[in-house]
Amino acid sequence: MNTIGFNTLLKKELLRFWKVAFQTIFAPIVTTLLYLVVFSQALNSRVSVFDDIEYTVFLVPGLVIMAVLQNAFANSSSSLAQAKITGHIIFILLPPLSHIELYLAYTIAAMVRGMIVGLGVLIAATLFIPISIHSFAFLFVFALASSAVLGTIGIIAGIWAEKFDQLALFQNFIIMPLTFLSGIFYSIQSLPAFWQFVSHLNPFFYMVDGFRYGFLGVSDVSPWYSLTFVIIAMIICTGITLVLLKRGYKLRQ
Repeated sequence: MNTIGFNTLLKKELLRFWKVAFQTIFAPIVTTLLYLVVFSQALNSRVSVFDDIEYTVFLVPGLVIMAVLQNAFANSSSSLAQAKITGHIIFILLPPLSHIELYLAYTIAAMVRGMIVGLGVLIAATLFIPISIHSFAFLFVFALASSAVLGTIGIIAGIWAEKFDQLALFQNFIIMPLTFLSGIFYSIQSLPAFWQFVSHLNPFFYMVDGFRYGFLGVSDVSPWYSLTFVIIAMIICTGITLVLLKRGYKLRQ
């Protein structure tokens, strides 16, 4: 393993979002908290989810994992797409870095950004809403695995996109719909049977539901089933990404 090269690329990716923290860290935290304020004020007394759990308490874990997912994807996808479009991808491909080292550097940086934003949302939310943690192990594993999956999908999107419009298309027509329809703002048990079936086809649902179980101790499906699904998704996405990086698909043109 090229330790120096890997550490250098990882440091570059971490500094890339940290140097503009107001845009990459604080802005997403504020945006997510606005969701919390609007939905909690509008629906807290009108929506019932699980017994003895207020809607605002139910909402916080979903918003936290939403922030983790969206920012993990945004970090890796924007970094690769920008490198390709501006042409400085050549300086990443020239050093003797393997496809595995490239994958790990981009994915770890994406996970770090996602976890930082998610932690920021959680800290800010708990200042106003009392939240207890049922299982820290489930909480941590789902946050880690889910951010890895979205960071990996972000690499795929960055490799595929040849201009920022294509990256925005991937974000707005795939990531955003799957995120908002994953049960962040509601329990799928409140949906008709057909839409419950559709929700079970959404991989993001298992990330949200398992993460929420870590907080509340209740979930729409078994957390072990959700964890299995997320791990399978991570393996599949990782395999696809490693193949694309090894072949240099749309990177060495």
